[in-house]
Amino acid sequence: MKRLSCSLFIFILALFAFQETIAQTKKTVINHIAQYVTDLGASTDFYMNVIGLDSIPEPFHDGKHTWLRIGYKTHLHLIAGAKEKELHDKNSHLCFSVSSVDDFIKVLHKNKVVFENWAGEKNTVTDRVDGVKQIYFKDPDGYWIEINDAKD
Repeated sequence: MKRLSCSLFIFILALFAFQETIAQTKKTVINHIAQYVTDLGASTDFYMNVIGLDSIPEPFHDGKHTWLRIGYKTHLHLIAGAKEKELHDKNSHLCFSVSSVDDFIKVLHKNKVVFENWAGEKNTVTDRVDGVKQIYFKDPDGYWIEINDAKD
């Protein structure tokens, strides 16, 4: 009887764990962000060599798409075909966290990418009230990017 009770208890625990796993998979999660770009080569180079993203296979193989990994099962899709660059507001931006903003600034300098703080002061870092450092700059199509050193 003791063995049956123990087995039943383990079965019930496993069932609850399985239900929790299924419940978690039903949550909405981000899959990708798509950006329409004027020069796919320049944008791909920028996101891989300046931001440091890795490319992943894309299914189209038509020379009009680059897929980049930005997180676990999360991608940035660059899509060629934009006719011209558009103005984008800084409030609408992608944000990537790095271990050191100062080290990342060295990469920007090496690639001649101008950055600024939130107020728009060139070559200046914003120190948020919570201790996070952040900078802002634009990609080749004028999309704003934030880099910060947030730990969470």
